[in-house]
Amino acid sequence: MSKKAVLILAYGSPESVDGMEEYLLDIRGGRPVSGEFVQEFQHRYSLIGGKSPLTELTFAQANAVEAQLRERGYDWPVYVGMRHWSPWIKDTIAQMHRDGVTEAVAIVMAPHYSKMSIGKYWDRVNQAQEAVGSNIKFKMVDSWYKQPKFLEAVESHVQQALAEKFSPAERDKAKIVFSAHSLPARLIKMGDPYDDELKDNACIVADRLGDVDWMFSYQSAAETGEPWLGPQIEEVVVDLAGQGYKQMLVAPIGFVCDHVEILFDIDIEARQLAEEHNLHLERIESMNTDPLFIGAVVDAILEV
Repeated sequence: MSKKAVLILAYGSPESVDGMEEYLLDIRGGRPVSGEFVQEFQHRYSLIGGKSPLTELTFAQANAVEAQLRERGYDWPVYVGMRHWSPWIKDTIAQMHRDGVTEAVAIVMAPHYSKMSIGKYWDRVNQAQEAVGSNIKFKMVDSWYKQPKFLEAVESHVQQALAEKFSPAERDKAKIVFSAHSLPARLIKMGDPYDDELKDNACIVADRLGDVDWMFSYQSAAETGEPWLGPQIEEVVVDLAGQGYKQMLVAPIGFVCDHVEILFDIDIEARQLAEEHNLHLERIESMNTDPLFIGAVVDAILEV
């Protein structure tokens, strides 16, 4: 008798700044990190309360997905596995194996596919299966940014932010900047769909919004000595200010919950830069456990 389940995957984040070095070492594949590098990230986390809410929010999303699945008649347990911290993907799959799971749908809490991001999660799942000795039949959700409820949720969050964070006069002159985590630029030569999917996502939402002034930007690029996809949001802030813009609304469509790339990179760093250039910067609320967004995740799970 088959037992079905869902595996929700996310990046992972340490419980406190004390785990920062171990966390960064895992991200870098064991390559050494300098003390200054560790301290910089500890500082960023201290400014957002000492830890990222990523793990807590991912579990909240998982619980909401499980509840909505049950409402639709699917009594499937939902598990959570992290790529770079606990609960590690290998430990979660071991638990699924012990629980007798035979079939599962895996979905990463990132709507756009790249071999450099989503593909690495699938590698971890396969490695975990081999290590655990399990043979769970996984269906993988590669890309789900076109889910109607996701597009509707993003559109709604943009409209809400425009209405609540800008005056009517400001609203008409605000530049909407859709953003996502940058990746190495070489992925374009590899034929990777990441850049195209993100720009398509931004275009679809902009069309839904109607006559709006918008653009797409990347953010949170790592310093690895090679070119990353751009333009970076810091460059965009300075450029928009130079063009005479006074209002900017950031819509981070590549992220689905609050974490350091939202709470520090946008809310603190980009906003401070904007203030220095007399630019009023706001952002949309993250998806987190918005029921419409959760519905999009459930739809993607059921359609794979």
